[in-house]
Amino acid sequence: MNESRVGPREAGEVLLEVRDLHTRYGRVEALSGVGVRVPAGHIVSVIGANGAGKTTLMNSVMGVLPSQGEITYRGESLRGVPLEGRVSRGISLVPERRDLFASMTVADNLQLGAYSRRRQNWRADLGDVYDRFPRLRERRTQLAGTLSGGEQQMLAIGRALMGRPRLLLLDEPSLGLAPLIVRDILRIVQGLKAEGVTILLVEQNARASLAISDEAYVLETGQVKMHGPAAELARNPELGASYLGG
Repeated sequence: MNESRVGPREAGEVLLEVRDLHTRYGRVEALSGVGVRVPAGHIVSVIGANGAGKTTLMNSVMGVLPSQGEITYRGESLRGVPLEGRVSRGISLVPERRDLFASMTVADNLQLGAYSRRRQNWRADLGDVYDRFPRLRERRTQLAGTLSGGEQQMLAIGRALMGRPRLLLLDEPSLGLAPLIVRDILRIVQGLKAEGVTILLVEQNARASLAISDEAYVLETGQVKMHGPAAELARNPELGASYLGG
């Protein structure tokens, strides 16, 4: 993408703020009073063990799951705004399962990513995605379900970028991928930040996510247990023993 998502006024502001968030699955409270702030132009990572509530947080922000508390985006409440409305405001989610249309081609999946936009120049954006992911250009007529895991992750990110998001939610982008592919995906994430895309990143590979993030939150059993600059958390001995293998 050629144009920056962060304007002069927006730079440095809090793009997304989550306050006292509670999300339930029936009688089970998956998130209990969670608060997260994502400054514009930053990568903020959320790390934690399986079942900590990371994916629940992402789905709550996106409006996929009902929740209580306050979620504000660009200073405005998202209360009552459905998923489609959040997409049209500039929020895109790349889910853990990728949720591609397996029986459709790469090109058709990407085109669907622009469905919520009124802009007509989606073809130019399609070219930008192909420039970013040359493998997708090579496989543009191939069915999405026949792609490798890494290629499917590229397609999922590319489809989200077709909506020109200001805020990109990435849920476990490295899940199930080989180490070399993980490195490429995280390099792409860094490149998006350089172009002005704000990113909330959920990732089990704590060491890798902290290395590319500005700030980080640690979730345990649905609550924030630690928060701070990513570089400081990477040196935290308690965090190291639990998540960094040290």
